Amino acid sequence: MAAGVAALAISATLVPALITPAMAQTKWNLPAAYPADNPHSVNLIAFAKDVGDATGGKLQITVHAAASLFKAPEIKRAVATGQAQAGEVLISLHENEDPLFGVDVVPFLATSYPAAKKLWLASKPAVEKKLASQGLMLLFAVPWGPQGIYAKKDLNTVEDMKGLKWRAYNVGTSRIAELVGAQPITIQAAELPQALATGVVNAFMTSGSTGYDSKAWETMTHFYDTQAWIPKNVTFVNKAAFDALDKPTQEAILKAAAVAEERGWKLAEEKAKWYLEQLQANKMRVLPPPAALKSGLEKIGEQLTADWSKKAGADGEAVVAAYKK
Repeated sequence: MAAGVAALAISATLVPALITPAMAQTKWNLPAAYPADNPHSVNLIAFAKDVGDATGGKLQITVHAAASLFKAPEIKRAVATGQAQAGEVLISLHENEDPLFGVDVVPFLATSYPAAKKLWLASKPAVEKKLASQGLMLLFAVPWGPQGIYAKKDLNTVEDMKGLKWRAYNVGTSRIAELVGAQPITIQAAELPQALATGVVNAFMTSGSTGYDSKAWETMTHFYDTQAWIPKNVTFVNKAAFDALDKPTQEAILKAAAVAEERGWKLAEEKAKWYLEQLQANKMRVLPPPAALKSGLEKIGEQLTADWSKKAGADGEAVVAAYKK
């Protein structure tokens, strides 16, 4: 009997030892809005793996691609309120909250990757501060390809855009529609293939990658490579969830985030060219904008830069001034 009691006592002391590693494992959800094979999602999955490897599986991050957990406009709030621990969003989706979230979509302000990186570094402190005020901590930012116009007809001047059913996804794309006399219709990336298939929109402005993801060639015939702006996705965490982690885990996240940012910028630039080649391979006409269309769009760009500066006030002016130094 005594031996049985002793055995029970030993096994009881072993149980916590067996349970502890399982209990110490933390699981995070990271909602994202784009398909699993989109470079942004691929980069997020690599980031999650890097964190898992660096922490010996102590922190496991599951990436929920293709707006499967939350729709694009809901992700930021879901992370801020703790419904998810981390998330990735197209930051300009939230320009209505703060104009600084839309600095990278001011048309023709930054039209190359080096310029986009410079603009990001100029705006990063202000973006970090704003996110921190919402209970969020910035991890990294990754660009899209330069934005161009998809259409089903020749566009020689901005007047040719009048009356088009124009897909809008942020303040800037809505304003472009208004200024050229097109009809803005708000459609997020995940809903774009359906909107194209049903004729809800017949023109839009986005990157080569979103055009590829949505098989734009099934409904569109032209892509005008206007390189109007280079938008960014940002990945952030719920600050309270981050603070609850031990120091080595926090450091592993920050290190993996720095690697993800560098990898993401490199991948974006490499893939931008590839996506345009895929549009051509699928019989789309990939063209530079005709001179009259380009000058018309640049005038719109000047108008939108002025509008943005007015809204963004001193903070916005400081960011643009730092960028233009």
